[in-house]
Amino acid sequence: MDFLKSAVASAMAAKGPPFPYNFGDKVDLDPSIWTLYNGTRREDGSDCSIFSFEIAANRSALPLARNALKKLRTLRHPGVVKVLDTVESETYIYIATERLVPLRWHVKRKSLSPETAKWGLYSIARTVKFINDEASSVHGNLKVASVYTTESGEWKLGGFEVLSNVKDDEAVIYTYGSLVPDSGRYTPPELAKSGWDAIKRNPHSAVDAYNFGALIFEIFNGSFSSDQAGQTKNIPPSLHPSYKRLANPNPKARLTVAHFLEQGRRNGSFFDTPLIKLTEGVENLGVKTEEEREAFLDDLDQLTDDFPEDFFKMKVLPELLKSVEFGGGGPKAFGLVMKIATKSSNEDFDAKVLPVLLRLFGNPDRAIRVCLLDNLPLMIDRLSQKIVNDKIFPQIVTGFTDVAPVVREQTLKSVLTIITKLSDRTINGELLKYLAKTANDEQPGIRTNTTICLGKIAKYLGTSSRSKVLIAAFSRSLRDPFIHARNAALMALSVTSEHFSDEDCATRVLPAICPSLIDKEKLIRDQAVKTLDVYVQRIKKAVESMPETALPPESAISGNPRMGTPQAEAAAGWAGWAISSFTNKLSAAAGDITSSNGASSVPASSSAPPSRPSTAAPITSNSSASPLHRQTVKSPPPSAPLTRNPSTTGELFFPEDDNNDDGADFDAWGDMGDMDDDDTSTPNKMTASISSNQLNDNTFAEPSSSKKKSAVTTTASSKPFDDGSEPDFAGWLAQQAEKKKGGVLGGSKALPKGLGKTTTATTAKKTTVPVKSKPVVVKKIDTKPKDDDGDDGWGGW
Repeated sequence: MDFLKSAVASAMAAKGPPFPYNFGDKVDLDPSIWTLYNGTRREDGSDCSIFSFEIAANRSALPLARNALKKLRTLRHPGVVKVLDTVESETYIYIATERLVPLRWHVKRKSLSPETAKWGLYSIARTVKFINDEASSVHGNLKVASVYTTESGEWKLGGFEVLSNVKDDEAVIYTYGSLVPDSGRYTPPELAKSGWDAIKRNPHSAVDAYNFGALIFEIFNGSFSSDQAGQTKNIPPSLHPSYKRLANPNPKARLTVAHFLEQGRRNGSFFDTPLIKLTEGVENLGVKTEEEREAFLDDLDQLTDDFPEDFFKMKVLPELLKSVEFGGGGPKAFGLVMKIATKSSNEDFDAKVLPVLLRLFGNPDRAIRVCLLDNLPLMIDRLSQKIVNDKIFPQIVTGFTDVAPVVREQTLKSVLTIITKLSDRTINGELLKYLAKTANDEQPGIRTNTTICLGKIAKYLGTSSRSKVLIAAFSRSLRDPFIHARNAALMALSVTSEHFSDEDCATRVLPAICPSLIDKEKLIRDQAVKTLDVYVQRIKKAVESMPETALPPESAISGNPRMGTPQAEAAAGWAGWAISSFTNKLSAAAGDITSSNGASSVPASSSAPPSRPSTAAPITSNSSASPLHRQTVKSPPPSAPLTRNPSTTGELFFPEDDNNDDGADFDAWGDMGDMDDDDTSTPNKMTASISSNQLNDNTFAEPSSSKKKSAVTTTASSKPFDDGSEPDFAGWLAQQAEKKKGGVLGGSKALPKGLGKTTTATTAKKTTVPVKSKPVVVKKIDTKPKDDDGDDGWGGW
């Protein structure tokens, strides 16, 4: 139905004079000669309201409509409805005004707070005073239905159907006053008794004074009837005295609206409120002195949330923005701007606040910049990621290098607010570059806050560089002389443990934390213990899922690995299987084995006198030890020659029990400490050879039932021979086996190539060591280490 009416109205408008507005929804009104529509301006789509009067449907009220049209055109006041355009034809009258909402809507919903009601009554009282005094006129239709609220929440006065100048004897009020819809309820007693001509016999303001009292009662109670005049139900006590005088039945004793307004403005009276002061001061805020502006802003800051939000958004906010940007309002005015902006819609924020904010971020005034950063949490949800990343962040980062510490600190704190709006490239590039600078700031508080900031934004950092950046930053902070910086680093490490790998936790983080365990400050020591426990528990949990060993299982080793290789050593411990098989075939060997110069294979210290004689001291070794393993694993040469008791050494090499079947002397291969794979020409290496004329024919013969001992003499050779190649065990064993089958050993029984041990000494003493000869026994190689009653497997070392 409303759509049809709108269409009809548009069609009618098309037939008459041009009316550049479109009709919208119909708005409910109290009984009136007008029909109110919401409308829009065709040119820009802005909102408006349209009062429509159909002449054919209500021709008797045409004088009232024409009087209202005339008065609205000519009467200009901030409290009067603002007219945008009017059209009058033979069939209709259209009046386009600012967008309005009938006050009746708020009264019915009881949405008006006492402060808002006082503020609205104050505005209407000023308008009525202007009509009565400056315009010398009578409104004659003052009631709730004649009052409207704008988009800003301001109360505007309309209903000018009978507004008349008292100097005009032919004024419409005298003739058509009784034709106003619902006028009987609001007619003053003197008019009800004597008619509208009684206005001429009484003060002309008496009618409006009585109607203003009725308006007060209706606003606070929702309705009014003539018998309720003067009642104070639900009316604030501060209004009672003045209100009762407004409703005085005697028009000559009735309080005028101007006097009512004057009484309300007195100090501490009912119109002395912050909201009313605001309305009077906001329009000329830009021309106020600094003291007046500060007082005004203080009053504005005291306003509570029950004041009209629309007024703040539509009236106060634009004035404050102008004051901040151009009028020197400063941080205090901007704080109020943000307080009001939080209640505005996203559309209003983008249209009114955002453009000013972007300009303010480029303002060099430090006070404004700090205020912007402080209030950034209030606006960040309204800002898109593109605006923050491309327009605001480039302006914010200039604060990182500001000479004022307070600006640097506030800039640093703002990172936590804007981090969610920044791109990954910005975070891991430019932002980290500036945070690296603040981490070295001269102010300890800024260094501490940088550590806290990194801990809180850790989850936003790139995964490829996160652990590197955090460990480097926190490790540096752990060495900071400022106690709170160290404490912040420990706490940050506690909350960011999930971002580090297990290896980083064990090898980089824990070593960095440990020095804090003995910090001079108890606060740091206690926090270090807590942080350390976090990482220890993390590592324990990680270790539970790790295998017991990384070595391959024994069953995985197939074939005969090359001796001295890691596979062989892993399979048989540190003594290789190849050496065991070799020594088994030498089980019948016997004789005296002497070192080349009568000394241990470990050379004497260079500080010893050359002429000092050396005692024979063979190095004891476990019989299962592999000399090749000794050659592979080198140990630093001792500073002094090692000496051993010959009898003890012999017992280690030749035990009396049958557990040792290998009767070879491993010292003939040199001491492990003398082996150096890197340099075969050093004097620490000693070579030896067994002289052929010192071996008799029974050396490798089968032993008799009674164990006989023979001597094998080792003599120093003046010509060392060592080509550095691997000993030829296989060939040597084959050669010895052939000679053994023949029953006679050859005249020359040299050891395999590479086993001869020679020295450059010109003279050497001969030392005889008894060696038990045992029969050759074919024995299965035991690859497991033997238990030697507590011996650690490294012989006499």
